[in-house]
Amino acid sequence: MDKKERSAAPLGFVDPVGTGRALTKAEETEALYALFNEFYEAYLPEWSRLEKCEKMYRGDHWFDVPVGEKNEPRPVTPILQSTIENVRADLVDYMPEAIVSSDEREYDALAEIFTHIIHENHLRCAYDEEYMKMTHDLLVGGYGVQQTGFDPDANGGIGGAFLCHVDNRSVMFDPLAADLQDGRAVFKFTRRTREWFEQHYPEKADELREDGFLAELPREELLAPRWDRSIMLIECWRRVYDPTRDRYAVHMIKLAGGTMLEDSRDIRPNGYFAHGEYPFVITKLFERKGSCLGCGFVDMFETMQRNSDKLDQIVMKNALLASHNKLLITGASGFDPADLRDWSKEVHQGDNLNGVSWFSTAPLPSYMLSYIAEMRNSIKEESGANEFARGMTHAGVTSGTAIAALQEASSKRSRMAARNIHASFRRAVCQEIEIEREFTLRERCEKAIADILGGPGSMDGNGDGNGKKLVRLSAVETALESLGSLPAEFRVTVKVVKENAFSVMNNNETVFRLVSAGMITPDVGLQLLIFDGKDQAVQLMKAKEQEAAILGALAGGENGNGKNSPSAKV
Repeated sequence: MDKKERSAAPLGFVDPVGTGRALTKAEETEALYALFNEFYEAYLPEWSRLEKCEKMYRGDHWFDVPVGEKNEPRPVTPILQSTIENVRADLVDYMPEAIVSSDEREYDALAEIFTHIIHENHLRCAYDEEYMKMTHDLLVGGYGVQQTGFDPDANGGIGGAFLCHVDNRSVMFDPLAADLQDGRAVFKFTRRTREWFEQHYPEKADELREDGFLAELPREELLAPRWDRSIMLIECWRRVYDPTRDRYAVHMIKLAGGTMLEDSRDIRPNGYFAHGEYPFVITKLFERKGSCLGCGFVDMFETMQRNSDKLDQIVMKNALLASHNKLLITGASGFDPADLRDWSKEVHQGDNLNGVSWFSTAPLPSYMLSYIAEMRNSIKEESGANEFARGMTHAGVTSGTAIAALQEASSKRSRMAARNIHASFRRAVCQEIEIEREFTLRERCEKAIADILGGPGSMDGNGDGNGKKLVRLSAVETALESLGSLPAEFRVTVKVVKENAFSVMNNNETVFRLVSAGMITPDVGLQLLIFDGKDQAVQLMKAKEQEAAILGALAGGENGNGKNSPSAKV
């Protein structure tokens, strides 16, 4: 089919026979539910895997023991849970922050404004909390999902983009696609009561049918919700090629109870977002070939954790047996077993002591305990959560610099995970920029300029003064005027919000040496230092400089034009 023939095809679902006939709303709803069921059945093993990973993380992995072993001890040493939390604690120090720059110098001021806007968006949506949720899914389940979007009620009604975490058990990507953007659809779903639909969609609430025909999600056993009292609300995101515009468009359709509730094509036929991409970003810990999903620490070290706890079970069982030695009595001994069981008696009567003997449990081999310790250490070493990463060192290492260097070198696995997170974060911020440029660019820029001009210092905290502020304001206005006809390209770089101790110490020591050598001035050195409260220190320093300049100007005016000047006396 050439481009001219493809241009006649509708953007929605078409007749699968190949006639090109556009489907009605009812037929399209049925087709979407059929696609949803296909994804749902393919994801059932994946959800079982995620549930198993959560149980392993909690140390509840004795759920599948045979019936004959129900009364045996079930010890758990949380090596895997401790390892995951240790790496997750490292990732807290690598929480990303976006720095926007432009490919062209004329858009530098606008890129600076974008950096301020993205920072404001992430403060509003509490991205630090969303980041922590995502890192849990990443390390335990193997992949974390984040979604970008637009909130029209944010910023006092101006609107604004957001970046939030999505539970990896409430979203489905195309199981046939190795890349998220190449998938046929993305389904995000949750459960709502019928009363909720009556409040939000009163005109269609009566049409909703019970969807109990859908297979139930495997959920945690800590809660037992009544799924029969709810209806599944489905967000269906579809990315289709628009041959007339020679680009992709993404649409969103809401479904519930076999009914189409909303269709974004009714209000935005050219696409929900102008960037034409699925508004989801996946971060994978370990690559899973042929899939857009990933594997986590539990998948890698589950067998080792189970074997370690199984050996603990053997040791504990042996200890219990050894604490209850058995007494063997033959019938020819002439002793009464009940009489021998009474330890309060001092004299027992029988015929033959040869018929009485003790049976003690043989001790386990000495190498077993050392083997258990080696297995646990292997989990820590292979996962990157060794003693240096945990803040422990050998007795021979006493230097603080050496300890910090060893801890830095031991966190290679954490830095690899952080690199994956930063790459996904960069893609998400690029979508945020496009969303802001599409919906609220001028309003957000004007608000950001007002916030920046209202505070001390310049836009970037360098204290350029009001004169340079006005120059930059003019540059932003010029850039905004030209954006209507010329799209600007922005680059997003990522820096961490909180540097680790070794990097901070190394950076500050270098700055001190440069200041001592006279290569940079102390005020420049203050800008280069990394410490808590730096922004307040810079603002106070600039405020004092401005105050000194104003006092100097007033003093100069009194000497030149005031009562004490020579001209006044004449």
